[in-house]
Amino acid sequence: MDTQHASAPLSTPSRKRDHVELCVHDDVQFTTKTAGFERVELLHNALPELDYNDIDTTTLLFGKPLAMPLMISSMTGGYAEAESINRSLAIACAEYGIALGVGSQRQALEDSTHHASFRVAREYHPHGFITANIGAPEIAQRSARESLHRIIDLIEADALTIHLNPLQELLQVGGNTSFSGVLTGIEECVQYLQIPIIVKEVGAGISRTVAEKLLDIGVQAIDVAGAGGTSWAGVELRRSAMLHEEKAHLHALWNWGIPTIECLQALAPLKPSPLDDDEGNMRFTLIASGGITSGFDMAKSLALGADLTASARPFMKQLVDHGQDGLHTMLRQWREQLTACMFLTGSGNISTMQNVSYILH
Repeated sequence: MDTQHASAPLSTPSRKRDHVELCVHDDVQFTTKTAGFERVELLHNALPELDYNDIDTTTLLFGKPLAMPLMISSMTGGYAEAESINRSLAIACAEYGIALGVGSQRQALEDSTHHASFRVAREYHPHGFITANIGAPEIAQRSARESLHRIIDLIEADALTIHLNPLQELLQVGGNTSFSGVLTGIEECVQYLQIPIIVKEVGAGISRTVAEKLLDIGVQAIDVAGAGGTSWAGVELRRSAMLHEEKAHLHALWNWGIPTIECLQALAPLKPSPLDDDEGNMRFTLIASGGITSGFDMAKSLALGADLTASARPFMKQLVDHGQDGLHTMLRQWREQLTACMFLTGSGNISTMQNVSYILH
């Protein structure tokens, strides 16, 4: 990747291109912590009492069917080369019946130059679940909130994802750290938009306290996006060095965040039990992401209480390194890994998988 200097224009498209290049070609994983899935052991069931071929991995996401509880998570769009990437991701999502999240559509609000890089998602995944995406700093601005229908209509979105990324913005060259008013902005979106709102982090995790605030204002889904996978602090620190912006003194923030399984353990109890629907608990969709790298991690996430799982970098890297066929192979393998775990825990469907026993080491 060509080195850019601080004097070069720091446009949204160039930033988004840099992000993808760094995620695919550089080591930007957490270095001192993991998502925690290696600590979770699903309890083996030697008497599953079901046929492997009868296992049902399907689920519903806001009423829309998915062939398995997986989303290729928000990653890219807003620059020329992103169109082919999102086309390939959409083709794979359509083939395997899973959800797709486009990357931040801030650029689409700025101008229409790269609208095709987002629109292609719906073109090639015409009947699937697709979520639009905008950042918390934009939500805090009334003018941006009033324009959200443009990015929703652009891809005929089934939901809007609002990403909370204070750590990333803090470390980003030219980042926007104006986070005052974000909660109020999210509440307004919940009230006036006609589609569900998903709130996610981008790799530092969501705590129980933050989740409770989001649920209190009516947020319908929370994606924990915990620590242990891609470190977006690491991405921004690498990019700042590339742009000759000195941020090395903040390097300790590379590993800042709440591991994914700790987020799931904290948030799952907020959902009502199937047997005891307490009024104090709220119905919401819990999404596990952050360091999910296989169907085994998907299964463990479900056992920890997640309704859906999401991943971005593994699929992006697979696509770049091995093409469309490689991406399809990975999705097939993940599905087989999930199904194997369901068989070996006696889980004939996803709801049963969410109630299997596990050991935490």
